[in-house]
Parts: sequence; C-alpha cells; structure tokens
Amino acid sequence: MKPELSPKGERDGEILYSGKSVDLLTPSESIKIGFVCQSAEHQTVTDKVWHEIAFGMENLKFTQSEMSRRIAEISGYFGIDSLFDKNIAELSGGQKQTVALASVLAMNPDVIIFDEPTSQLDPVAAGEFLSSLKKLNDEQGITIIITEHRLENVMPLGNKTAVLENGKIGICGETRDVVKKIGRDDFLFDSLPGSAKLFNLFCGDGECPLTVREGREFLEKSGFSARLSYASSADSIPGKNEKIKDPALEIRDVCFRYSKDEPDVLFNASLTAAKGEILCILGANGSGKSTLLYTVSGLVRPYAGRIEIFGKNIKKYSGQSLYDNCVALLPQNAQSVFVKSTLGDELAEAGADFSIIPYDLSYAAGIHPYDLSGGEMQLAALAKVLASKPRLLLLDEPTKGLDAKAKRTVCEVLKSLKDQGITIIAVTHDVEFAALCADRTAMFFRGNVTTVDEPHRFFAENIFYTTSINRIVSPYNPFIVTVDDAEKCLGGS
Repeated sequence: MKPELSPKGERDGEILYSGKSVDLLTPSESIKIGFVCQSAEHQTVTDKVWHEIAFGMENLKFTQSEMSRRIAEISGYFGIDSLFDKNIAELSGGQKQTVALASVLAMNPDVIIFDEPTSQLDPVAAGEFLSSLKKLNDEQGITIIITEHRLENVMPLGNKTAVLENGKIGICGETRDVVKKIGRDDFLFDSLPGSAKLFNLFCGDGECPLTVREGREFLEKSGFSARLSYASSADSIPGKNEKIKDPALEIRDVCFRYSKDEPDVLFNASLTAAKGEILCILGANGSGKSTLLYTVSGLVRPYAGRIEIFGKNIKKYSGQSLYDNCVALLPQNAQSVFVKSTLGDELAEAGADFSIIPYDLSYAAGIHPYDLSGGEMQLAALAKVLASKPRLLLLDEPTKGLDAKAKRTVCEVLKSLKDQGITIIAVTHDVEFAALCADRTAMFFRGNVTTVDEPHRFFAENIFYTTSINRIVSPYNPFIVTVDDAEKCLGGS
C-alpha cells in the first residue's frame, strides 16, 4: 500500500489512493500515506528524538519556522516534551513507537499504516499506544490501517476488519459481523478478544461483544454468570509455592548497570527456577527483564550477586562449557541468530532439526532468513537455538510476530521440551501465552522480581497484567484465566 516500500515482483490488480493508482502518485501525494513498521528501531534514522521528528520535514524542504511549529505541536499532542533532547537508544519500547508515530504524523498524512505496532510493547504501553491511534482517528479524521496478531485492544477500535488467509481476503466487513463468523475451530479463534471468544463459544445471540464491559453484559444477559462459581480458591490450585530443592538456576542479589554513570538495571535481583519447569517473566518495557537473561547467559557480568546454573557458579564455567548442552538464549531480535545467506545453510551450519517445530519451513530453505516474516523468523531462530541441545533455555519474547495458531505451536514445543527435563525461562509481554504454558509466572519491576506464583493465582490478583478472559469473568470467578478454563466451567465439561 506504500509505494516506496512495494516489494519487487509481479502484481495484478490495482491499489488506489483517492481514486488514483499508487504507481502514479507524485512524492508529495505519496507522503500522504504514512507507514510505521513492526520494529521502531528499523524505522529510526537519527540519534535524537527532536531530530527524528524533524527528519521527514527536512527532506520535504519545510522552512525552519514551519518545522519548529510542527515539532512543538506534535510533541505537545503526544506529551513527549520531556523526551525532546533524549537519545532514541535510551527510550523504552513504547516511547520509541510513539516517536516513530510522531515522526510520521509530522508530515500530515491522510492514511497511516501500522505493521503489528504492539508486538514489542507491554500490556499497559500497548493500550496507551492504541488509545493514541483512536484519538487520531476520532479527532483528526486520519484513516488507520493495522495488521496485528494481538487483537484484544485492536478489534474494538476497528470500524471494519479483514481476514487474510493464504494470500486472499476471506472475510471483510463490519468488525462485529466478522468476529461473529469466527468459530471455535477457526484458525483465528484464539486471536479474538476474550468477550468475542465467550460469545462465539456459547453461541450467543444478538450483537457480538468486543470489550470487557460488553463481555460481562453478555454473561449477565445470557445467564452464564449464574453458572460461574467461587468454588475455586487459591488453596485448591495445585503447585503451591514450595522451596525448590534441586534448582536448575539460582540468582541471588544480582546487581548490574551498563556504565558507572547510569543507575542499576538489576538491583538485588533474585530468582530460582526448578529443573523441568516453564517460568514466564512479565513486566514493563525497560524494567530489566532482558538484561536478567543476558546475565544468566553470560553475555554481561553483574558487579554483585551470585548466579548458579545446575549447582555450579557461573564464573566456574570456562571457555564454551556454559553453552555445551547447558545454556542457550533466543534473543528478542531473532535476526541476530542468523549468519548465512539462506535458511537451508543455517540449518546445515547449526545441525538444527527443524522437525522439532511442527511448522513446515521447508519451502523457505532457499530464502534469506531476513526475508522471512517475523513469525517465520522467530520459529526458525528457535529451531536453530535448540540445535545446541540446552538444558536451560532462555527465551526473550518468543511469541513476537506469531499468530495465535503459531503461539499454540510454540507452547506445545516448550511443553514437550519440559517433559524432557529442560528448564525454560521466557521473558514475555504476552499474558495469554504465559497463562497457556507457564508452570509459574513472575512479575519484574525496577530491576527485581517482586512476586512468583502459579498462573491462576498470579493473574487472579492482577488488574492490568492479566488475560482478557480473566478481566471479564473475575467478578464471578477470579481463577479463570484462559478460554479453556471458561469452557470447563461454563460448558459443564
């Protein structure tokens, strides 16, 4: 849809902007179609926030006066005045995404296209970013087009929704009408907002709910709320916290900062993981979650504290011994895993067995890894990391760029690895993923773990960091956190 970004190849049909083919648009017309890519880092071309907002206007030959006025206006609109002189590298994920949007908006587009804008944002930051898009649509009349896998907060905003499958648009229409047609066996069901899942699961009549409030109203009117029970309690949930006798990982009072002049990123961080468990760590952008994984993987060294891996101090692992069938890390940027020109070469170089992932990537053997979709790249990187046969697997945002079906695939893979005795620690913003596969879930805040608990208890006590299903049914039964839990309770199965 964005002429400057059109891929090479053959195209049939037409793409029209205001009745004119995008191939015939002049530069001044094409600039009216804005684009914000999936990773804000890939869109950033300058060092400072103010310069990033000004960059597009400089290229369009705005005068100094025009640029100054527009920058002041945009900065005030998004409330980023305090970030004005900051280095972009210092910003959180949500702040970078906002700056990317501000730099596009500065050129006064009529249409803005977003490629998975919330994939790297925590739940709170994602909600705030989407609220800003709603505000732009309502107050400025800007057309917003979004491709997204995390639909809980996106779908209620959309006037229309299109479902793309196998290169074709299968369903397109008013959002509520489209959602109502997606059944339990449809590949998109797991992507739906929690209220829509409940509506479709129990064959609701009338208008399909999309928000938490509407979901509760549906439960009340349909009578399902009466069938929910407080019978479940924290004490009835298995896997209560007990002292781990034979841990795979022990982190004790670890402190780390990237330079002497900066504050600690990790401060007295402590965590214990059992052998053969899946532990998911949640927390805001910039709280230190990724840095914690880097310390465990040996990529950075803390200045204080102790890390023991399988009962051995990390400092006593010499040479490559830490990575020989011991520790492996899948970083947040999956691109950094690849070093060859084709996916087939990556497979051969690593001795990786892609069959461990029940997701066929054989068709991409001759493709450069960077040309894969975000989800394909994530799955391929996971397969390569697993080739080292680790006993402790560290994952940084493993579901980034994955649709709901692929997420379930990753869950199945991780549970299979767990059954083989492998310990898995995953940093994630995806609360639905954590609820689905974690044995325990932790909250990370200001460089430390504040709490660790079994997912049902963990999410039952949260307000924002919880699943869409839990937010809907919590007044009736706070220990329901997944659609499977709701189906068992409400369906009587």
